[in-house]
Formats: sequence, structure tokens, C-alpha cells
Amino acid sequence: MEKHNFVTIANLSKEEILYLIRMAQEFEKHPNRELLKGRIVATLFFEPSTRTRLSFETAANRLGARVIGFSDAKVTSATKGETLKDTILMVSNYADVIAMRHYIEGAALYASEVAPVPIINAGDGAHMHPSQCLLDLYSIYKTQGTLENLNIYLVGDLKYGRTVHSLITAMRHFNPTFHFVAPKELAMPQEYKMYCCEHGIQYVEHTDFNEQVISDADIIYMTRVQKERFSDLMEYERVKDVYILKRDMLSMTKDNMKILHPLPRVNEISYDVDDDPHAYYIQQAQNGLYAREAIFCHCLGITLDEVINDTTVIE
Repeated sequence: MEKHNFVTIANLSKEEILYLIRMAQEFEKHPNRELLKGRIVATLFFEPSTRTRLSFETAANRLGARVIGFSDAKVTSATKGETLKDTILMVSNYADVIAMRHYIEGAALYASEVAPVPIINAGDGAHMHPSQCLLDLYSIYKTQGTLENLNIYLVGDLKYGRTVHSLITAMRHFNPTFHFVAPKELAMPQEYKMYCCEHGIQYVEHTDFNEQVISDADIIYMTRVQKERFSDLMEYERVKDVYILKRDMLSMTKDNMKILHPLPRVNEISYDVDDDPHAYYIQQAQNGLYAREAIFCHCLGITLDEVINDTTVIE
């Protein structure tokens, strides 16, 4: 039974991504199972989280596992000076798999190098968020019927937004055209624009955000301006309200266009958008359950065939 880390989505092939999407589809049909009965899942959140932590814990519970961990590093021995290495090694004594969020970029990769059990990256600083990326891919696939040849608009905080960074690397297999919509202070980092060039990914940069700019979108991916990433609060105040998606901006969009957001939102999507048929961010969050069930099984060596033929389904 081969086990896997899930630290980045950048090293997954097209076939592996579609394989995980197929597995998520199976879990959406039947989310309640006992495939992980007797297993222990540890959720270590050194940084605040609502959806990610709860959906990981719900995924574990719906698969029959038991959950240990913490949601606040202040209640752990890290406050006494314990190193990340020692924390990971200690928890590995108790758990079969660890889902970890950390404020330092590269922390999950480091954990995967020292841990004897699989590590799942639940977000590392402004770097990567691969489990969010898988649920984003699943949401795009569900709503568009394909991942191929789509116009994807990434809006807002593209500098610190680890969700959009992960999405760029994952979509390299599917010939997207990205539209980067951001103020210059929050523009897509040069390294990701170079990544697009190296992998033949088309992109266009915009500073305007209006109905004409977004009229050709298949997906509009809104992001929150992340106050916690700013060392200069004056800079945050300047950019926090630059791009707000309002319902009247959707008059020229495609019928099948969907609006995604990794959440939480602050004010970058007006509440009058919630009832619009283009809004999909609440369903997107629900898709996180199925994607994270697939990730747990992938990491613990449970195959798609085993999921399809599973006899532990609980109706």
C-alpha cells in the first residue's frame, strides 16, 4: 500500500489530477464510509482557519477516522520553544497522517522530509494551498464540464494569494488563459509570470475591473486582500477596497460563468451577488469535503478502484 505526501500540486501529472477529481466524484455520491476506520488523523493548525480545518476534520470523520490536533499554536509546546521538527516527530507517533497549516513558506515540505507518516499541506504562508487547489479544480470541472481551454480571471490579492499560485501550477496541463486583475501593489509575482511563460500558459494583466473586462470569463476567482500578510497597514488601507464584485457587473457575462472564492470574504463580493446564478463560492466550499476525502485516501494508499468497490458505504 503506497503512501503519498500532498505538499504541492505542482508535481502532479494531468492524469493524477484527473484521477483525484474522479475520486472526489465518488465521494460526492457517497461521502459516508469506513475506509479509514481505525486510523488517526492529526490536524495541526499553526495559523487560523475555519473552512480548511473543519472540512479536513469532517472528511476524516465521514471516512471513519478519529481526529486529534490543535487549532491554535498558542496552546502547544511551540510556545515553550519546541521546534517544528520535534512537534512533527512527536505527533507522528500518534497519527497515521498529518494535515498541517503553517505561516512559514516551505514548512510543509520540511515536515514531509522529517515525518515518517504522510504530510498534507493545508497552506504554508503565501506559498501554496494544494488541497484548496484540488477543490477549486473539482469546482471548475463540475461547473464547466472540462478543465480545458478556459478563460480564468484571478482578481484581487495575487501577490500573497497562495490559492491562485497553486491554481496556476495545476492548470498548466489544461491550456488556460489567465487574466490577472490586481493593483500594482498586489500584482502577480514575477516568478509566477515566468512560470506561465516557461509552461506555455497565456496570461493578460489588467488593472481595471468592470463588466467589459470580465465579459469573456468562464471563471472569476475572487480573493480577499489579506491584512495579515501586510507589514505596512497604510498599504493595506490603500488597496483593500480596490476591487469589489457587484451584481450589476454581471450583465455581460457568459451564462455558464461561475464565481469562485476561497473564503473568507470581507467585502470583495457584494452580498447582492449571493443569489445570482453565477455565484458558486458556497458550493465550492462544500466541494472541499469531497476533495479532502480523496486526498486522505490518496495519502494513505487507498486507490480509486477500492473507493469505487467500497462495501463500507453508509447511506
